[in-house]
Amino acid sequence: MMKYYAVKKGRKAGIYQDWASAKAQVEGYKGASYKSFATKQAASDFIAGTNQAVSPQNNWQRKETQHTIKVYTDGGSRNTGNYKGGKVQATDKAAWAFLIQTPGQNYEGTGFEAGATNNRMEIMALLKAMAGIKSLKLNPDEVEFILDSKYVLDAIRQGWLKSWAKNGFKRQNGELKNKELWQKVFELLPEFQNAAFSWTKGHATNAGNVYVDELLNKTMDQN
Repeated sequence: MMKYYAVKKGRKAGIYQDWASAKAQVEGYKGASYKSFATKQAASDFIAGTNQAVSPQNNWQRKETQHTIKVYTDGGSRNTGNYKGGKVQATDKAAWAFLIQTPGQNYEGTGFEAGATNNRMEIMALLKAMAGIKSLKLNPDEVEFILDSKYVLDAIRQGWLKSWAKNGFKRQNGELKNKELWQKVFELLPEFQNAAFSWTKGHATNAGNVYVDELLNKTMDQN
């Protein structure tokens, strides 16, 4: 699906057909204003001022008002190492799951991995959901990701992931766990510039969250 990246305020304003070119105009530019669109006309309207401006870089940290696609992701494990000083065993069960809700149809996915941590499965769930959005050719600008994992959300919304990337995907105080997964998330995020990332309490009253939790537990039961 062709996308148009409109740079209203940056080093060089204009419409770009690839994110790399647009990113070069706005990254590090104070007060940059930009947004992606499905049509060139919409991008032109944005630059002309007939659409509401988008705030500076990392705008995935903001929650837009119109997100018609809801995506629920969750990861879980039944690790014997879920206590201080404990270690995950190779036979411990773990799984991830996602649910994509569109106005016309729902899509879901789940997978099993032995010997994985809960945190790894949380990242995997998000990655698989992102890949699902792309393969289904859905508009990423209309997506709201709803997670119960503050481990994943804080890395994205608090800018930790960006800092890790600048540091060669290393933490200041040591090794970055799940490094290869975080690298993949970082690579995909520019394609979801206007997506929203929201938190919900896990295993509570949110039907979508409860559904993916049940789905991943069913996957563990079957393996």
